[in-house]
Amino acid sequence: MKIGELRCGDKAQVTGYCDRSDCVMRLCEMGLTLGTEFQVTKIAPLGDPVELCFRCQKLVVRSAEVSGIDVEKVG
Repeated sequence: MKIGELRCGDKAQVTGYCDRSDCVMRLCEMGLTLGTEFQVTKIAPLGDPVELCFRCQKLVVRSAEVSGIDVEKVG
């Protein structure tokens, strides 16, 4: 599953990376590492960008930037 497929309020966990692009590696450096749990807190009206909340921070990302990150719903 990809982050773009999640709905507002969904909780998920990073399970892997299918792409090692600069965007994905930068997000990894910002704390979105393997096993990190996060929550989708806001989604723009047209579905892009998406606000993620994890490790006491909020991050707004575009779907294209996180398309290389595999996630799994939690709870």
